[in-house]
Parts: sequence; C-alpha cells; structure tokens
Amino acid sequence: MPAPRLRATPLPGIGVQYDLVTRDQRHLSVVAHRDGARTVNVYRTDDPDSCAHSLRLTGSEAGALIDALKPTHHSASLLYTSDLGLVAERIEVAAASRWNGRVLGDTRMRTETGASVVAVLRRAEAIPSPTPDFRLAGGDIVIVVGTREGVDAAAAILGRE
Repeated sequence: MPAPRLRATPLPGIGVQYDLVTRDQRHLSVVAHRDGARTVNVYRTDDPDSCAHSLRLTGSEAGALIDALKPTHHSASLLYTSDLGLVAERIEVAAASRWNGRVLGDTRMRTETGASVVAVLRRAEAIPSPTPDFRLAGGDIVIVVGTREGVDAAAAILGRE
C-alpha cells in the first residue's frame, strides 16, 4: 500500500495547511497557525471540499494529540520542541523572493532573530546545517528552529521581496 500523501499549502499571514486524503477517500486537513495553535478539519464524504467539522487546538493540546497518535518508541534523548519552548518550521523561499540566488548569510537571520537554519530542502535533496555562503534558490524549503517569535521573524525576513 502506498504511503499517504500530505500536501502542504502556505497560508500567508496564517501558517500552513496540511491536507491528507485517507485510504477511504476521507479528506482531512490541519492548519498549523503561526501562534502554535492547530485547527483540525474533517470534510464531508459527499462533498470533500465542504468542511463538516472543525476543531481548534492550542499548541499544548496539539502536542498531546500528537503524542497520542504517535507514541514514543524511540530514544529518550530525542528533544521535544514543545517541552523546550522551541518550534521548528518549514519556510519556503518564493521564486520572486529577493533572497532567490543570494547567500544565506545575506539574510542576517541568525543575528536578527536568534533562530537557526538547521537544513534546507531542495527538490529531493536535504542540505543539513547550511553555511552562511549557501546560495538560496526559489522553491527551497528552509527548516528554522527557535522561539516562536524568532521563527516568525525569520519567516518575515524570508518573505521580504
């Protein structure tokens, strides 16, 4: 059986919406709000574009639900960002972004926000720990870790055109 496909859609100023169609052709989505809250949506079976039920969760409620859905069967040394007050977020570099073709250090992201770029996803490749001379490209997904405020500020920097 093929792995489920999760589609991510940026919602400017709001966060990211993740859509999933289950094996039974049920449409579910989760909106990951920039403030850490999550909205879980279940769509009607007769009209997969019409939301039948929507449930808004705080960040800690969403974390508890994640723990219930995916119990920890792995190393105790794994860090849980919700316990540390840190968040990790994927931020896309738009093709029209002023950073397309420029080096990461030019963003001054770490200096300005305190948030760290831990990886860049480019097509099917992951570039861990990119250096300041790493050249960004439109379509790159930048993985940023920091406080909620720092990650939001980093998203604002990368969103500048």
